[in-house]
Amino acid sequence: MKPQSERLGNEPVPRLLFNLAFPAMVGMFVMSFHNIIDTFFISRYIGTIGVGALSIALPVQMIITALAGSVGIGGGSIISRRLGSKELDEANLVLGNVLSIVVVISIIGVLLGFKLLTPILYLFGSTDTLLPFASDYLGIILYGTPFFVYSMAMNNIIRSEGSAKAAMVSMLISAILNIILTPIFILYLNMGVKGAALATVIAQGFTVIYLVIYFASGKSSLAFKPASLRLKLPIIKEIAAIGASFFVHQSAASIMIIVANRLLIFYGGDLAISVFGIIHKVIMFSVMPLMGIVQGLLPLVGYNYGANQHERVSESILLALKTAISLSLFAFIIIMAFPKSIILIFTDEVAAIEMGGIAMRIMFALSLTIGVQQIVSGVFQALGKAREAFILSMSRQIIFLIPLLLTLPFLFNLTGIWLAFPMADLLSFLLVVWYVKKHKSVFFISQQSQ
Repeated sequence: MKPQSERLGNEPVPRLLFNLAFPAMVGMFVMSFHNIIDTFFISRYIGTIGVGALSIALPVQMIITALAGSVGIGGGSIISRRLGSKELDEANLVLGNVLSIVVVISIIGVLLGFKLLTPILYLFGSTDTLLPFASDYLGIILYGTPFFVYSMAMNNIIRSEGSAKAAMVSMLISAILNIILTPIFILYLNMGVKGAALATVIAQGFTVIYLVIYFASGKSSLAFKPASLRLKLPIIKEIAAIGASFFVHQSAASIMIIVANRLLIFYGGDLAISVFGIIHKVIMFSVMPLMGIVQGLLPLVGYNYGANQHERVSESILLALKTAISLSLFAFIIIMAFPKSIILIFTDEVAAIEMGGIAMRIMFALSLTIGVQQIVSGVFQALGKAREAFILSMSRQIIFLIPLLLTLPFLFNLTGIWLAFPMADLLSFLLVVWYVKKHKSVFFISQQSQ
């Protein structure tokens, strides 16, 4: 057994959580930053219509993310627990099955994507004005689907064995290359939204190369064996059950954006979609550090749960919650204090700045609760409690946000769309609090072992 997995059960929890979460936070931060860079150059040199096109295409990318991430998180959760219980052969078998699932998802995603491209974009809220831009962007992104699915799934796998730095490097390669290539393709080669998409695909390709080298070099605790590629139904079911919460969360976010786009077209036109596209990038940027904490927490909780070290599980959860709340507070203060200045980074259109300033303050009003929601859902994933994680992942987007989006605009017009977000945050937070009280033995598991 390699030391990077064994140390999950031995090192002090604060140091270990930092060592696992910080690289993930850096990687997620830089990846989010490249999304900001894309939005900046597209908005500044193509116009807000380009940002609107990206907002239309985003649900497709999120569905791909949902599939890839669910496989990686589901497989990673199993691998963490198998490593914790010293079942290396079983962990390697899960790795092989994850690779096979990645191939299947990639093939189906590319074929369906190209066959249904235009109908999908219209369904997702595109207007005739936005369609050419959205089609150009997504048409190139689809070619990179195999790269993206593999890199995201494998990133979660190597993090599950405690190799947080390697996971960070894989994200940095993609993000830094994207940041470099995007302005070259947009400004100097005058490729427009196609340039932004091509930069993303090339960057993901280099990430795949790095990950293949990582596993081939023997640095991993895991070893690829051709026989493990043969799909095993029990493994597939467990991966699907654990990854379902992430899949639902991402898919629900995709559905939410589709619903929001169609409502925004009706109540605010192309400008409202463009403003929403900018704000959504800011939301993703502010949430990425929280996702990094969750990614660092998952292997730590999963391994120690598998090793029956219950006090370390409880200590890890409480420390992650404190960190997430602190980061959420910092982001909340910045965004509420300077909303128009943030919008001004992307556009100098007066109408967009005015609309965006108001919308951002409303949408972020209860963003302080998001960190707690993500940590709690992540804990249930790590412990293999698929049902609980699934319900919590559904709560904000499906149970609360979409119904609010469909009802509040009748009362408040465009403002109702913005109001739906903080109201959904409040309701989902109350559900999380209720769930934690109901499952005290999970979050304060040391009490159970005493």
